[in-house]
Amino acid sequence: MGKPRSRLVPIRQAGALNLIVLLLLFVAATLAGIALGRYSAERGVRVSPAALASVQVRLTETRDSLDVALDELEVLRTQREVDKQALEMLRAEMAAERERTAKIEESLSFYRSLMGSDGAKGLQLRKPELVPVGDGRIAYRFFVQQREREYDLLTGSLSVQIRGQQAAEQVDYTLAQLSEDFPDASAALQFRYFQAVEGELLLPAGFKPSEIIVSVSIDKPRKTEVSEVYPWALQERFINVGQ
Repeated sequence: MGKPRSRLVPIRQAGALNLIVLLLLFVAATLAGIALGRYSAERGVRVSPAALASVQVRLTETRDSLDVALDELEVLRTQREVDKQALEMLRAEMAAERERTAKIEESLSFYRSLMGSDGAKGLQLRKPELVPVGDGRIAYRFFVQQREREYDLLTGSLSVQIRGQQAAEQVDYTLAQLSEDFPDASAALQFRYFQAVEGELLLPAGFKPSEIIVSVSIDKPRKTEVSEVYPWALQERFINVGQ
């Protein structure tokens, strides 16, 4: 197996940069020597015309070499910047890919739970999801699901109460009192596998919630009721369900 090229390129570039820096130092020293020679010639030191011409040629060649070295140095600097940008883009893409993978895994976990790997059957509720969205508002989502061999179409309603303390007293609010998205005293349900009820609520001033009570009443195809009490708990975001 060969060594990855990605690790060799920076080393080669670093070596090339060092080589060019040494070349520039050599060129600078050569130019200084040539300038000194010309100065000596102009001060009357005996130097033959042929020698002066040779020095002039060397000076021109050295300047040309210096220009080439500077161009190569600029190319390497540009290449290093391009490689750096490419590396940052790769890192960003990998981070995005990890996030996409996490969302897919979260969706798969959600749908596996709907299939009932724990053996539980019948009408069930999931823990409410409560996410702050700013300005004191809280987004909510309630899931109702059924686990049966034959998934009949269920119809019924969902109601929610929020219990807490206000002015040193226990107080209960219906979700309809706190949310414009929740109709009347209950929300209509009609589903075969699961249904989500979503919206936003605004807590009254001075009210500190402690529990949330979720109740479901199914009318068809047969009468069924289920109710659960959950602690009031906020989270950063809704779970991903592939929508």
